[in-house]
Amino acid sequence: MASGVCVATLKGHSHFVYNVAFSPDGGTLATGSYDMTARLWDVASGECMTTLEGHSSAVTSVVFSPDGGTLATAGSRDNTARLWDVAIRD
Repeated sequence: MASGVCVATLKGHSHFVYNVAFSPDGGTLATGSYDMTARLWDVASGECMTTLEGHSSAVTSVVFSPDGGTLATAGSRDNTARLWDVAIRD
């Protein structure tokens, strides 16, 4: 049975977080924010792995490709969608 206990709080965005998405393998979390960035987080450690910059308005949507190698982000007012190479390489 689930305990309902908070297991992590991810801090790093400088403004509202609009959305979140887990990668297909569950190891990475993507967040999109009003601060015009998307961030990738390591779920196990809670650490920010990278910050994706390029939108000129809030990032209102984030979604991983089925293989987890690409992240799509959309900006609410910059009228763009962006594709990011997020594949983890050894």
